[in-house]
Amino acid sequence: MIDRYTLPDMGRVWSDQHKYELWCRVETLVLEAHAAAGRVPADVVEPVRNAPPPTPERVAEIEETTQHDVIAFLTAWADNTEPRSAAAYVHHGMTSSDLLDTALAVQLTDATDVLLAKADRLVAALRDHGLAHRGTIKVGRTHGVHAEPDVWGHRVADLAFAAARSRDRLRRAREAVGVVAISGAVGTYSLIDPSVEVTVAEALQLRAADASTQVVLRDGISEWVSALAIIATVCEAVALEVRHGQRTEVRELSEAFGSGQKGSSAMPHKKNPIRSERIAGLARVVRAAIVPVMEGIPLWHERDISHSSTERVFLPDAAITTDYLLDLTAGLVENLVVDADRMRANLESTGGLIYTSAVLLELVEAGLGREQSYALVQSAAMRTWQDGTPFRETLRERAAADGVALDEARLDDICRPERYVANLGPLFDRLAALS
Repeated sequence: MIDRYTLPDMGRVWSDQHKYELWCRVETLVLEAHAAAGRVPADVVEPVRNAPPPTPERVAEIEETTQHDVIAFLTAWADNTEPRSAAAYVHHGMTSSDLLDTALAVQLTDATDVLLAKADRLVAALRDHGLAHRGTIKVGRTHGVHAEPDVWGHRVADLAFAAARSRDRLRRAREAVGVVAISGAVGTYSLIDPSVEVTVAEALQLRAADASTQVVLRDGISEWVSALAIIATVCEAVALEVRHGQRTEVRELSEAFGSGQKGSSAMPHKKNPIRSERIAGLARVVRAAIVPVMEGIPLWHERDISHSSTERVFLPDAAITTDYLLDLTAGLVENLVVDADRMRANLESTGGLIYTSAVLLELVEAGLGREQSYALVQSAAMRTWQDGTPFRETLRERAAADGVALDEARLDDICRPERYVANLGPLFDRLAALS
């Protein structure tokens, strides 16, 4: 992922230097387990443990010759080991995938911990914003068209619970990728005792694989990427709401616009929803990782490396992009500008059409048949759409023409937006308890 979208903590998780630090850690844990069991000389552990990780530049230099990244790493690390002879016992009984998949499991769980902290922030931001606007009346829209009265906090609550579910889904996916496999070539433990795998897994606070041939089957990693894609798409849902709300014709919501910020190189009046649009674009990047990573599940026999090149690109990019998206979306919500007056004005702009549902039911409950009630209300509503005459006027005229008496006092009561949201109290109680 380009530096523009890489935040420091997540960038470090996926840096080459950190990768080699993890490789050193895994190899050292294996060596310690061998020494504890008396399979290798005990005096080789300390020199290996004290050897500094090789630099990415040195590994790359050696790989130019070896064309094998793990061998290049082992060679470069051996060069840093004093005495060098101690390095002969490094990677004892292991195959490359033992190292790669185990270290990758640490990277994935570390990356997930960074993401979970960001997801907690987003959930809290949405929860607090929703509670702050539990009484902010707006019009609810279906198909982009005014439907019935609502409150802005209701829409935000829906997004808050979605973010929380997505976070919890990611937490479960952390378990799916936190898998250690140190079982040797084709995974039969022929040259390495199974106890080594258990010891290393405990040290890394992960779990040993249920089974490994030579690689860990990629269903868990696919689950993890899918969880990232879902939470990224929830971020896009938040952003889309802001994008719609910031349109000139709507103007109910807007992103914070800082001092000195510019919206357009040509049009000085512009205040564009650039953060929301960036979120929408980057969510596509995360979703794009699902299929390539999932195609790493079917490999040839015990292993091939067709998954490897794909994962080198898509796993860091998906994690880095999701981290940036969560940070950007939380900031968007925390600084969102809500125009409650504009929301109310938009609600009233259709002359009362948003009350047709309540009027329809009121006529039915007064004894008029549903078909006749629907035809009466729809006829009045269509005239309001056509010429802008307030709905109450067109309703009176159509009712009079049909010989239907209206209870004006009752209509006054039901044609109030607050009536439509009176039963949302339990929802906001649940939202307040969200953590």
